Amino acid sequence: MRKLKMGIIGVGGIAQDRHIPAYQALSDKVEITAIQDLKITKAKEVAEKFNIPYVFSDYEELFATVDAVTICTPNKFHAEISIAALEAGVHVLCEKPMAITAEECDLMIKAAKKADKCLSIAYHYRFIESVQLAKQTMKEVGDPLVARVQALRCRKVPGWGVFTNKQLQGGGSLIDWGCHFLDAALWLLDEPNAVEVTGTTYNRLSKTPNQLNDWGNFDHESFDVDDHVSSYIRFENGASMLFECSWAANIKEDTTNVSISGSNGGLNVFPIEFYQPKHGAYLTTTAKVEDDQAKAGFLQAKNFIESCLGEAELVNKPEQARTVTKIIEAIYKSSENKSSITLN
Repeated sequence: MRKLKMGIIGVGGIAQDRHIPAYQALSDKVEITAIQDLKITKAKEVAEKFNIPYVFSDYEELFATVDAVTICTPNKFHAEISIAALEAGVHVLCEKPMAITAEECDLMIKAAKKADKCLSIAYHYRFIESVQLAKQTMKEVGDPLVARVQALRCRKVPGWGVFTNKQLQGGGSLIDWGCHFLDAALWLLDEPNAVEVTGTTYNRLSKTPNQLNDWGNFDHESFDVDDHVSSYIRFENGASMLFECSWAANIKEDTTNVSISGSNGGLNVFPIEFYQPKHGAYLTTTAKVEDDQAKAGFLQAKNFIESCLGEAELVNKPEQARTVTKIIEAIYKSSENKSSITLN
């Protein structure tokens, strides 16, 4: 059986901790043949660590040696590199977010359609067992009415990489962390059309000197991204979403939660629970699941590989990832303008 030849673009933590191990666990279907990074010494070290034969400093030179690429660069370069890869006839799995703007997403989708190649975005929370189970049981919820989404970290501003660089990343806690839960919630809701967004972003805590932080040091004076975001999203079908995320917030502990109330019942994702009036009582059903990030990364890689080989359909479709970016853009714009944003 023919193996897919995979290239890795950007060899930072997400490449080494999630994507490369996942592909190497799928060695019957894929072979990582090349990696690229502007920091060529680091790229060579990673190549040696994972036994990858070819190393490039220019990603365009890599394209000729592979069938597909996984893009693990700062957000600013997602669209540029994805489009170049697709135009070279290469399938693309791009780390989240898809891009910084919906306009960039449109160009990526156009390039994928023209090349007739797979384009997917690494929102791996769709493959978390709790989210998968929730997706299967959404029909019992009935018509979704209200979704509540929280992705709250108490003191976890990333003190490494370029996470706090607005020019390279486009934002902070929302575009880096909250986007996962926004995507998962929209997927569970069956991708409703958002028509109005109100949002407020904060960074007062991270701009304050001598703050406690569990994830290393950062410069509070140059900090110019969001560390806390709240939003209200209204959908065309009448449903609504209360959304909040943070890297830094004065709360008791880290909290992740996706909760949906519907016409026939409700569910909570973390931990997974189902609520329904039945037999004259209000029932709560729980399930034992293992929310394993590594397993989710493996399943994401497997789905992408099999889709490239024509054996499966993409779970993470680019049009859906574009919706996440469109809403994130609207939240940032709403906060800047101090008014609601109407979406077409």
